[in-house]
Amino acid sequence: MTAPRSMAGPPPRPADGSADARPSPDDPAEPPRAARRESRPAPPQMMWHQGRPGLQSLVVWTERVPGRGEDAEPFVAHHFGAQQGMLAVFDGSGGAGSSPAWQAPDGETRTGAWVGSRVARLAADCWFHDVVERGQADTPEQLTQYLKYFLSKAPQRRSKIVGTMRRRLPTTLAAVQYQMREQHSIECQALWAGDSRAYTLQPGAGLRVLTRDHTQESDALELLRSDPPMTNSICADREFVVDVQRRSFQLPCVFLAATDGFFGYVHTPAVFEYVLLSTLMQADNELEWADLIRREVQGYTADDASMALIALGYQDVRHLRGAFADRYVTVRDRYVHGRPQGTDLTERIRGWQDDTWRSYRADYETFLPPLPEEQA
Repeated sequence: MTAPRSMAGPPPRPADGSADARPSPDDPAEPPRAARRESRPAPPQMMWHQGRPGLQSLVVWTERVPGRGEDAEPFVAHHFGAQQGMLAVFDGSGGAGSSPAWQAPDGETRTGAWVGSRVARLAADCWFHDVVERGQADTPEQLTQYLKYFLSKAPQRRSKIVGTMRRRLPTTLAAVQYQMREQHSIECQALWAGDSRAYTLQPGAGLRVLTRDHTQESDALELLRSDPPMTNSICADREFVVDVQRRSFQLPCVFLAATDGFFGYVHTPAVFEYVLLSTLMQADNELEWADLIRREVQGYTADDASMALIALGYQDVRHLRGAFADRYVTVRDRYVHGRPQGTDLTERIRGWQDDTWRSYRADYETFLPPLPEEQA
């Protein structure tokens, strides 16, 4: 992977291409172009990107409050020799872990949520390294043991505030770990704890979720309208579970993982897919795509936001863009252009959300894991 790069420059040049497949900057139904937001100071952000034939990857990470972001930097790795890879995101739970846990060398105090997400990232990194290099078991149980070990060694302070919602070093995790096989097939497992999500993105069916939030509510639209507490998350002082779903896919394919700063502040689940595809349609390379995504999410989110994405089996971003051009038009016309405009919108917006979600939901939930009681 290339080194992290802070981006605060002018917007990238839009790529040449078909006019009917590219977003129009003057279309009122489109999200505002990122360049129009650059007048305000940009919060801290970093991006990683990698492009080579058959593999394109990118990472976007932003902080809402400079120096206080509780999302860890996303993780992406692909081992070419072993033909294995992994991407993951980690969202420190600020409410449950808001107590101070560590003082950095510069004197800044970090919360338990900040520490927890970084420690979980380190544990996942070490686990994947040992899976590839040392033959460690690639099971959620083994990943859980790594998480528990690293959390037990992390700095902690006992808080005077106690309660059922308090946690030590709490964080979410959402990851996709995959193994490339013969006959252009990929075996993957989605791993998660909490309410961050992993997805696959397909040209025909669009964005499909691979994880189920650990909350009492699991309807993606209702989760946009409410903020239920998590029923399971990684932490240092209580038992937790890393859930898993295993599936096989054919090349080419796209996997991504994101924290709720990306998908939790849009009108409908389809709009998150639209953000991914509308920016892809303007990009000539991984860096441009990452920068456009970064600008979009900073324009609508009210939280830290992090995302990791990897595309396998595509020659380059232009190939990827061509594969998703028809899907972009479908999402734009069916799920975005019809959004009500004007005043007194509350009920009209709600009705539009319900209608578009009914149409979008079946494909989106194709790979949604069953409820625990359905697995029994």
